[in-house]
Amino acid sequence: MTDPYRKGMFKSNPYAKKKPLKGSLVVVLDGKFEKRGLQLIPQPSRCLVANEVHEMILTDENSKPGEKVDRIAYIGFFVVEESTVITVGDYVKINGQVIGKIAGFDETHMPNHYNIVLHGNDRISGNERNLDLNDKVVIG
Repeated sequence: MTDPYRKGMFKSNPYAKKKPLKGSLVVVLDGKFEKRGLQLIPQPSRCLVANEVHEMILTDENSKPGEKVDRIAYIGFFVVEESTVITVGDYVKINGQVIGKIAGFDETHMPNHYNIVLHGNDRISGNERNLDLNDKVVIG
């Protein structure tokens, strides 16, 4: 089978319309690493299913799918309310505040959960942001 992303078959964004992801925080994380060693997969999208739980990690590195990410801050885990697809470049908001844009996905902990890696200018953890349980997450 041929993966159209690995083969570079898409010349433009194929996602003409998609629903934003809605969810809520179930864990707020604290902590940072300088050499985390996350490996972003080459695919720029992931399907997330209702009631799944996934992790958000923030980097200030300009990383893209297929690259490694070292400098990170942990944000938290969220539960998905309704199934949808999220893609690189989607904005991630928590309680209406933009945290960053999706840089890519790391599968270190699969099939348990994805590490959804966000790019932002300020590498601040979820706890340092004063996030709380049940805070609203919107990706889109």
